[in-house]
Amino acid sequence: MTKSMIDSQVPHDFPDRNICILGLGFVGVTLATAMAEVGFQVTGVEIRDDVVAKLQSGSAHFFEPGLSIQLKKVIENGRLKVFNKIPEDCQATVFIITVGTPLDEHQKINLTSIQNISQDIGKRLKPGDLVILRSTVKLGTTRSVVRETLKTAQVNFEIAFCPERTVEGQAMAELRYLPQVIGADSLATSVRAGHIFQFLTPTVLRVSDIETAEMIKLIDNTKRDVIFGFSNEVARLCDASGLSAEEVISVGRFGYSRTDLPSPGPVGGPCLSKDSHILAQSVSAFGIVPEITLAARRVNETQPHEVVRFLKNLIQQNPQFPSKIKISLLGIAFKGKPATDDIRGTTAKPILEEFKKSFPMAEFFGFDPVVDPDAIQGFGLHPKTDAREVIVQSHLSLILNNHPFFASLPLEQWSKEMKGPSIIYDFWNNFGRNLSLAPDIYYIALGSHKFAKEIV
Repeated sequence: MTKSMIDSQVPHDFPDRNICILGLGFVGVTLATAMAEVGFQVTGVEIRDDVVAKLQSGSAHFFEPGLSIQLKKVIENGRLKVFNKIPEDCQATVFIITVGTPLDEHQKINLTSIQNISQDIGKRLKPGDLVILRSTVKLGTTRSVVRETLKTAQVNFEIAFCPERTVEGQAMAELRYLPQVIGADSLATSVRAGHIFQFLTPTVLRVSDIETAEMIKLIDNTKRDVIFGFSNEVARLCDASGLSAEEVISVGRFGYSRTDLPSPGPVGGPCLSKDSHILAQSVSAFGIVPEITLAARRVNETQPHEVVRFLKNLIQQNPQFPSKIKISLLGIAFKGKPATDDIRGTTAKPILEEFKKSFPMAEFFGFDPVVDPDAIQGFGLHPKTDAREVIVQSHLSLILNNHPFFASLPLEQWSKEMKGPSIIYDFWNNFGRNLSLAPDIYYIALGSHKFAKEIV
């Protein structure tokens, strides 16, 4: 008996021991690694050759705490094997789809990858196989796209929707304890899928049907987008009325459980920036417009543009700013807590685009505690690896995400090296009003624009 069999939690005779996971982005790689670690024999499929090569060497193509050691182990012991297409001799009895579902230019979901991968599965589908869709999709996609495509294989198969629920930065831990939702049309399929996921997590929740599981995924992410949208609306209200949103929110929720507002700040990423739109598209067929959902999304989408316009007006009113200013964006990843290097859907992109329109002569620099400098350069910024250098040299520095690194910056000390006038704009209120900066160096936070009058 080999060591891998001894370590396995999945019995060697478990009927669904062989799993094929299609799409090795964040969702696919973390799931494949976790399943291989508990003893499944996993076949990973990814069409990007550079990603395949990196994974085959035991390295992930993105940053995720706890992933690298586990991934290398399951690659080396052969429990996870990676290919650029489904092998002809693939022994999998379960196919899990984890490909991306981006929005097009009209904010409509693009299901091309779902369609293509379903066709590929259909060519390898065997009688009795189980197909699980895990990607975030429009309501009804599991039936109308995946199942209908697989029917062309003309074999009996089972199908379920089991949504991914992890957050970047702690996925490897959450895969092992978050409840797994399972939607299927029959009790037998639900139980079968439940048996598979219970090797990962102790709790599985079987719901009435596939569409309920699809809706749960959309509602979970949309709820977060909506509550962040309200916090950002509070910031707008406080900016207009000369109050501090940080004080209003933090004091209002202290010791008062019925007020649980998060701090305002940019809302982006590969999920929250699109799932509200997918929900709206899902229910439009029923004549419903989710008004609160779309209003919150509009607030979150317009915030970067409003802040840039505010700063442009502020700088133009102060003739001491040079015509060719230096602007630095700090925090390029779409979020900082938990830490990630993912720049998909980051609000740094619309902020940079708006600044380039407003200040066509400006120089732009970028810094992030996690994102690789090459990715920052590809983003359209001059990458810097020293936060002090990038802030000291800039006329305008913006803290864009909530990585804990930024709250520890010694801005008072660094301000003595800066040449005024300079502005540090903080989307995350890391420092409040307790800073004592050098003359002509100004700190402004989202939701506290009243302090900007000191500059003009």
